[in-house]
Amino acid sequence: MSNTLLELAYELMQAREPYVLATVIWCERPTSAKPGAQAIIQTNGQMTGWIGGTCAQPVVVREALRAMREGDDPYLLRLGDPETGVVRDNVRVFPMSCTSGGVLDIYMEPHLPQPQLVLIGESPVIAALSQLAPVLDFAVTQLNSADLSQLQMNERTYILVATHGQYDEDALEQALRTPAVYVGMVGSHKRAEACRDYLRTSGLREQQINHLKAPAGLDIGAVTPEEIAATILAELVQVRRRGPILQEDDTRITGEQQSNSGEVVPASTVETAIDPVCGMIVEIAGARHHSTWESRDFYFCCPACKRLFERNPQEYLVHDER
Repeated sequence: MSNTLLELAYELMQAREPYVLATVIWCERPTSAKPGAQAIIQTNGQMTGWIGGTCAQPVVVREALRAMREGDDPYLLRLGDPETGVVRDNVRVFPMSCTSGGVLDIYMEPHLPQPQLVLIGESPVIAALSQLAPVLDFAVTQLNSADLSQLQMNERTYILVATHGQYDEDALEQALRTPAVYVGMVGSHKRAEACRDYLRTSGLREQQINHLKAPAGLDIGAVTPEEIAATILAELVQVRRRGPILQEDDTRITGEQQSNSGEVVPASTVETAIDPVCGMIVEIAGARHHSTWESRDFYFCCPACKRLFERNPQEYLVHDER
């Protein structure tokens, strides 16, 4: 590789910008490019280097952009008669547009930044994911607030929210407005539906809300935080390899709740209250969101429910009396 291409590749790598390195590995005359010729193609279609003239460049640029968009692995591109030259399997073949003919075999090598996994919250599942995700080539960023404004996110960003109800809605509202390919939340089905109901009042379109995968992870009967983290990672790999998945009915722990330590505690052993807004069961001893109205105490699963209740308590007390 020439110094110019080496320097450009380094700059793009430092800036976490994807690119494709195209290398001519075989040719059959007449062609203007010879084996060893190389070029770098960037996401804006700019080509630096040489792999042939107008007969080859348009196809190479188009294929490079597709490879970056779809996250392709390296592959071989043939320009020319598919019956000519060395026979290889798994080759993408396009006709040579020049009347003079010729054949080029070009090795297309996408260089894509590590997919970004944004973990929001502090929980045993988050702790397990922060250790396991780098093994699967995810670049992990962990946040302890709902503020995503300082992050640069794109279609290679994955977001997982697990705040134990502290600010799930606020984090999800921001996450679902980003181009992230995956937005997931750790929680029960009931909690997930409560979040979706709130998000509908926040101005998000239904299409955006449908992008939320909650509960996050594949259903394999996982119980411990580490097992749940493994199911989430499996789902992230599935999205990375196959694209966004459809919502599926997923089952989490029922009749039990997970403590901050990751231990599963029978719900019957703790004093609980019903969130008057979403109907969630809230453990009173550990409740973070509480309000008093007309000398009655009310407990909420999250700040969003607390805010909705305090705007108009009678609306939710009427539903409760019914």
